[in-house]
Amino acid sequence: MRVIRVDASTATILLTEAPAPKVRDRQTGEIAKDAVSGEALMTIGVVYIEDGESSLIKVTVPEGGVAEGLALGSPVSLPGLVARPWESVFNGQQRHGIAYRATAVMPGAFQMAQAG
Repeated sequence: MRVIRVDASTATILLTEAPAPKVRDRQTGEIAKDAVSGEALMTIGVVYIEDGESSLIKVTVPEGGVAEGLALGSPVSLPGLVARPWESVFNGQQRHGIAYRATAVMPGAFQMAQAG
């Protein structure tokens, strides 16, 4: 599937869910790992605000890319943010969505309103 780079330079991104291990298999509790590096993966919840619209999304980041000092409700930065469309069949039902991944999550800043 195609990977789409997301330009978040004009967005405000707020942390809504603290980093938690991404579970690959819920029955065994196996933690998901990066296919290339083998590093454990984490998920975070954020609200992505841009052009007066907001979306709650989950973003996957490598464990080593999770910065210290993240606080719920605070702005964060997601360098290397990409979106990857996916689809699968589960219990005979077609499912699809968008998976988000970033190289890191670190404290960010609120976007300053532009003087007009």
